[in-house]
Amino acid sequence: MLRLLSDENFDGHILRGLFRRLPNIDLVRVQDVGLEHTADSEILEWAATQGRILLTHDRRTVPRFAFERVAEGRRMPGVFVFDDRMPIGQAVDELLIAAQCSDKGEWNDLVTYFPL
Repeated sequence: MLRLLSDENFDGHILRGLFRRLPNIDLVRVQDVGLEHTADSEILEWAATQGRILLTHDRRTVPRFAFERVAEGRRMPGVFVFDDRMPIGQAVDELLIAAQCSDKGEWNDLVTYFPL
């Protein structure tokens, strides 16, 4: 199963839905690890060192930092960018499918936009 990190402003309803449907999901929030109010580039670095895919709604800055990171030859487990207008249930379903049906490393160095 994938290891996940949710960005500071990631929808808490989605997170609660994930934990309700899959209580053992390996997901932490940036707030849980002391990264609140931290720059996107530093969050991506932490996620990379911990082997965690970053969940975000930030279409503007996170993908840019992720692409720069990959262009510099620095690896990352991936970024999942969720449309903040996506219905909660759909977001939970799509994330559960990705988390349960993906192989470790499948999302390396990719920025993936949801809905798929």
